[in-house]
Amino acid sequence: MFLVLLLIVVVAVVSAVGLTGHGASVLAARRARGTGAGPALRALAAFAGAAAVAMYAWGLLHVTGAVMESDGGAGSAPAPPCRTPGNEERALHVIDQSVSFLPLGFVCETTGGGEYTSDDVPGYVNPATAALALTAVAGAVGAGYASGARARATARGGGG
Repeated sequence: MFLVLLLIVVVAVVSAVGLTGHGASVLAARRARGTGAGPALRALAAFAGAAAVAMYAWGLLHVTGAVMESDGGAGSAPAPPCRTPGNEERALHVIDQSVSFLPLGFVCETTGGGEYTSDDVPGYVNPATAALALTAVAGAVGAGYASGARARATARGGGG
């Protein structure tokens, strides 16, 4: 599981760098041509997507650390990430652990089918990732709409 998580982190970081480069190239082309709102929204979508992927990778690094910490050895039952201060009684009923990818977290499974998420992933990671991803989608939809409106205006002879 550890190697899979690290592979996902590497892919996420490469994707974030690629999206940042794409956003920068769109802005550079826009500056050279002086076109409408479509390219600016496309660049916004790329930058917001890069930030969302980077934020997800940051949270995934925390999950990877929790997986490494819980990976067997003396004193590993219950898994250390499942031992939250003030909830020692709950930790006594932990029988397994898993990783949740959406929302991102290290999940402690308890007897009787219950579960709870450890505090390893900072509380801002999932909301920030969701907000940035929604911003990226909104920017992409807006860019498509702006490009379509420009094409329709050009087809009508409006120039644009």
